[in-house]
Amino acid sequence: MARLTGKIAVIVGAAGRDNMGQVMARRFAAEGATVVVAGRKAEPLAALAQEINGTHALCDITQKAEVDALVAFAVAKYGRIDVAVNCTGWGLLAKLLATTEQQLDQLAALQFKGPYFFLQSFVSAMSQTGGGSIITISSASVYALLYHHAAYIATKASGDALVRCFANEFGAKGIRINSIAPGITETPMTEKELNMPGLKETFLKEYPLGRVGDAHDVANAALWLASDESFMTGQVLQINGGLTLRRNPSPFEINAALKAAAKPA
Repeated sequence: MARLTGKIAVIVGAAGRDNMGQVMARRFAAEGATVVVAGRKAEPLAALAQEINGTHALCDITQKAEVDALVAFAVAKYGRIDVAVNCTGWGLLAKLLATTEQQLDQLAALQFKGPYFFLQSFVSAMSQTGGGSIITISSASVYALLYHHAAYIATKASGDALVRCFANEFGAKGIRINSIAPGITETPMTEKELNMPGLKETFLKEYPLGRVGDAHDVANAALWLASDESFMTGQVLQINGGLTLRRNPSPFEINAALKAAAKPA
């Protein structure tokens, strides 16, 4: 229970109730890290920071100046940053021909420009203090396609490409940069959908390990990547119970399962 003792960690995207960022923050703190939680909503961030004896800061990852300010805040307060995690994202579902320019702009800002800013800022800070570990969240749907998810998939794939590029260039500075690709994940955000009769069972058929993941699975993987035990960089960890060995179900299969479950017994 002390794998991150003495480390300073910054987690962006930790404002949502019991989301991946919050679960990760609690796990890192339990393992001895001092954690700065960041995002766009002050109240839940402040409550989480108090719970884990950390600190909080506001940060919109789509704004380079705000990411730079977050890094400057953490370095000014603690002297360095050892671990940085980007848990931000937006799971847009929209048909290929129906996706709007506004949606594309929002996703590009959040899942391409934002991760680029995040990597630029945290790599710059870690380069001055002997290195560290940077972690981003990708998606299994980049590798096991999900229909009506193209804009999300494409921007997450761009993040994986950035991980490889930054990891290659800054490994000599002692910086490890990796990504985690969950499948469909049980969180408060997905609770409504996963409780729809028939939906979860349709996805479960494609998971060799027999269950969908939860935020603790992601936090466990992030803990290893954040620790000094990890000798890995430029990789995407498939933390999705083997989904990428198979596929996501098609819309036809999903709709058929929902209709079957809705029929009276």
